[in-house]
Amino acid sequence: MNATQTGILAGLILGLAATQGFTAFLVTLAVGIIGLVVGRILDGELDLSDLFGKGRDK
Repeated sequence: MNATQTGILAGLILGLAATQGFTAFLVTLAVGIIGLVVGRILDGELDLSDLFGKGRDK
């Protein structure tokens, strides 16, 4: 299991710890997406320097 899979799994499990109902679904979805992004960063599949403008030539 790579970091992306671990991140999304951890995010979904943490989201399920929230209250029940539609709000819990939204919290689970949001935390799962955060876990996915963190896992992609750790795997090196997502480079945030492109988003924040680091390394751009002026």
